[in-house]
Amino acid sequence: MRGIKRIAVAVVAVSALTAGCGGGDKPIGSTSSAGNPSSSSSNGGGQYKKGGTVTIANVGGQTWPCQFNPFNPSVNGVAGGFVYEPLTFVNVLKAGATTPMLATDFAWSPKKDSIVFTIRDGVKWSDGQPFSADDVVYTFNLMKQQPALDIYALWTGAGLTSVTAAGNKVTLKFKGAAEPYFFNFANQVNIVPKHIWSTGEAASKPATWADPKPVGTGPYTVESCTSNNISYAANGSYWQPGKPYIQKVQYPAYLDNNPANLDLASGKAQWGGQYIPNIDNFYKSKSPQNNYWFPPTANVALVPNNDPSRPATSKLAVRQALAYALDREQISKIGESGYQPAANQTGVVTPTFDKYFDKDALAAAGYDKPNLDKAKQLLQGAGYSESNPLKLSVITVTGYTDWDASLAVVKQQLAKVGVELSIQDLQQQSYNQKLYTGDYDLAYSSLSGGPTPYYELRQLLYSKNTAPIGKQANSNYSRYSNPDVDKLFDQYASADPDTQIKLVKQISSYMIKDVPLIPTTESVDWYQYNTKDIEGWPTQDNPYAQPAPYNIPDAGQVLANLYSKSAQK
Repeated sequence: MRGIKRIAVAVVAVSALTAGCGGGDKPIGSTSSAGNPSSSSSNGGGQYKKGGTVTIANVGGQTWPCQFNPFNPSVNGVAGGFVYEPLTFVNVLKAGATTPMLATDFAWSPKKDSIVFTIRDGVKWSDGQPFSADDVVYTFNLMKQQPALDIYALWTGAGLTSVTAAGNKVTLKFKGAAEPYFFNFANQVNIVPKHIWSTGEAASKPATWADPKPVGTGPYTVESCTSNNISYAANGSYWQPGKPYIQKVQYPAYLDNNPANLDLASGKAQWGGQYIPNIDNFYKSKSPQNNYWFPPTANVALVPNNDPSRPATSKLAVRQALAYALDREQISKIGESGYQPAANQTGVVTPTFDKYFDKDALAAAGYDKPNLDKAKQLLQGAGYSESNPLKLSVITVTGYTDWDASLAVVKQQLAKVGVELSIQDLQQQSYNQKLYTGDYDLAYSSLSGGPTPYYELRQLLYSKNTAPIGKQANSNYSRYSNPDVDKLFDQYASADPDTQIKLVKQISSYMIKDVPLIPTTESVDWYQYNTKDIEGWPTQDNPYAQPAPYNIPDAGQVLANLYSKSAQK
């Protein structure tokens, strides 16, 4: 699942993707229309006969632990969207357009400091128990009681003060304006059943509970799970009439890109989510039904550990030297076959978010091109030399062949300025453990983004998303902390759109000034899909969801709209 990475690079900007897209979707934060999610965004609104199987080829870098806890970032990519669902779906690729899910409607207060959701009637959990507003309240309050579950720092950073229910209405109240947090609390929080999570190990250890037989409201249930494969079965009581059409989903465990790529090229698997080198020759040429699309929204980055306990990477001069030494264009060209464009030190993905990008500030700092002499000077000033070289290690996920290729380039480039880099390829679980607890010098990593750069940058830089070394951080794994940056994030929610753009530019200026992490390439949604039998896929012309299978909750949107052509005969 690309580590923590759920979003990733493309060929067109998001603004271009929104052109010509139909349906009744609403902009993020607006009042949504009631009723069922419109299927017109994906397949014309028609009903299809049930049948067919979809097999996913997506490298996780580990065998399956058969855990489905939706609060655990290590495993929630096989739970969110498949089994568990949010209140509202927010489509990053359509400028944050919303689709009602477990909530049919929502309404903000005039000051945007509280929001009322109307909870959908008639929904059942997959064990037959009724879903209600109490489940929603329980989910959010559980995150308050157990801060490790509050992945998006809603209670500690977004100013959430209470979540209460009255009938089928759920009210979230905040200390101040909270509209930008809608993407997180409405779209990325998976609602769990109170009757399951309030008893036993789920209640006593919710952050570490395996949740081996998850009970959700989503389109699928976990039929069986082994270390080698997860088998999902259609939820027969799913609340969207007639859906899902596909009756089985197989999710084999892949430890390496190569076997997954072979399964995709041969048609054995229909839905892919990983890097394929020379994709036109290896994959596209094998069948006219083999297709791909790579939309962009986030970054892949070299993440230095900023904690003072790390004597090298906690030094600003060292982080600056690493940033000056890298030739991002070469990393893109060699490591990612050019499919992922070179990133930049502001952390703002271009051209997707051009209006937030401060090109002049980047050039003024000299980060618009490599500067080996500057890197050497900084390292000398930090006390490193040929007789006392800087030795660092970087953790990555085994089987991610593109990351391996990119890091090989990084290693060569850093060697030119006297840095000795060792690469640690780790199984996914070991990688996650080290990343979350800060047990590393450098990490190669990517996080999800959102409708603006604010969302990715907040995950990466907001101090309330981090934790002391040894404790699990929510997303700010670099342990970066700057009160001035926190203030800028806190101002964003109540700012007008023009001011929000200025705030992002100010925040990105600290990416230049403090170098808390070093973007290398723009992360892409690796996405391959086969149309021999399966239709209803998101496409560049119809981007109804982020298309990679590791995106949550988008995977649920895709699965609920796919159908088998052979089943229609």
